[in-house]
Amino acid sequence: MSRLRTEKSSQLSVFAVACWVLALMAMVQILIGAMALATRFEQNQEVRVVEKAVSQPVIVRVPAAAPPTAVAAGPAPMAVIPAPAPLPPPTPLEAPSVADPRAERLVNEAREARVAGDMGLAILKLEEALGQSENEAQVYYELGMVHEQMGVFDIAASHYQKVFQMGVTGAGSLYQAAAAKLRDGFEQADAMLGKMALGRVRIFNDANHPDGQRVVLTIPVSKAPGEEIDVDQVSVAVIFFNKTNRGEILQLEDHSASWAQMRWLGEPVDWSGGEETLRMDYQIPPQDAQTEHLFGGRTYYGQVVMLHYGDQILDVQAWPRDLAARIPKQDARAQGDFLLPEFQDSLPPDFDPELPLLPALPE
Repeated sequence: MSRLRTEKSSQLSVFAVACWVLALMAMVQILIGAMALATRFEQNQEVRVVEKAVSQPVIVRVPAAAPPTAVAAGPAPMAVIPAPAPLPPPTPLEAPSVADPRAERLVNEAREARVAGDMGLAILKLEEALGQSENEAQVYYELGMVHEQMGVFDIAASHYQKVFQMGVTGAGSLYQAAAAKLRDGFEQADAMLGKMALGRVRIFNDANHPDGQRVVLTIPVSKAPGEEIDVDQVSVAVIFFNKTNRGEILQLEDHSASWAQMRWLGEPVDWSGGEETLRMDYQIPPQDAQTEHLFGGRTYYGQVVMLHYGDQILDVQAWPRDLAARIPKQDARAQGDFLLPEFQDSLPPDFDPELPLLPALPE
C-alpha cells in the first residue's frame, strides 16, 4: 500500500515538473514574441532618408551665327530646337517693262525729250505709245511727270492716279512713286533751289596725250541732307570751249560731240550719301597740217557746267569766268558764289581710267 502511494506521488512530481517546464517554455516564447514585436515597432518609427540621383538635362544654346550644337550624352537627353534662320530681305520692286518694243522705244524717246525740255514732243511720243500699247504704267507715269514739269498739276494727278489704281502687281515700284506724288503734292518751279548744288570741279589737263589733248573733269554734285529728290529729274550739262591758234574762243561744235564722254562714278546714283560724282573725259584728236592750216588749230580753253532739275537750272559754274557771258542769262538765284576749280598737275601713278580719280584702296 505504501509502495503504491510512493509510485503515485512520484508520478505527480514528474507531471508537475513537466507542467512547469511547459509553462516556462511558453513564457519564454511569449517574451521572445513580445520582443520581436517591440523591435519591429521601433523600426517602423524610424525616419528613413533615401538618397536618389536625379539626372539634370544639359541644354545647349545655339548661337545666332553658328550651327546647332549636339546635346551632351546623359541619362535623359533633351533635343535642342535649332534657332530659325533669318528671313531673306524682301525683293525690291522694279518698274514694269513695256510689253511692246515699239512702245518702249517711244517711252525712252519721250523721256529724252522731257529731260531736254521739249515737253510737246514728249507728249506726242507718249500718246503714240498709248495707241501702240494700252494700260502701260510707265507711259502714264511719264505723262504725269511731263505735265508736272509743265505746271499742269490736275492732269498730272490724273495720270498718277491711273498708275496708283494698277496696284503693286501692275505698276511695281511706280505704284509707290505715284502714291508719294498723290500724297505729298507737287513741287513748285523753284522748290529745288538750294537743295542741290555743284561742288568744286577738279581739272586734269593732259596736253601731251598721244591721242590728242585730253582733259579729265571730276564734278561733284551735292544734295542737302534730309531732302527728297526725283533722281530722274537730275542732269548735268557741260559745254566745252576751245581756243584756236588765231585767238578765237569757240564752243564745241555739234559734230564734235563725240569728243566728250561722261559717266557717273559708283552705282546706284541715288544721293543716299549726300553726294555723287560725275566723270567727264574730253579729248581733242590731233589734226593734220592741212586741216590745221585751213581751220586753225584747237586747244582746250574751258567749260561751263550746269546742274539741271527737270527744266530748272539750279547751279552754274564757268571756268574761266568770262565763259559765263557766253551762255544764256540765268536766274540770279541759281548763280551762287563761283567756286574756283582745282587743277591737277599729274594723275596718280596707279590711275585707272575706269575708276574714280582717287588712289586705289589698300588690300
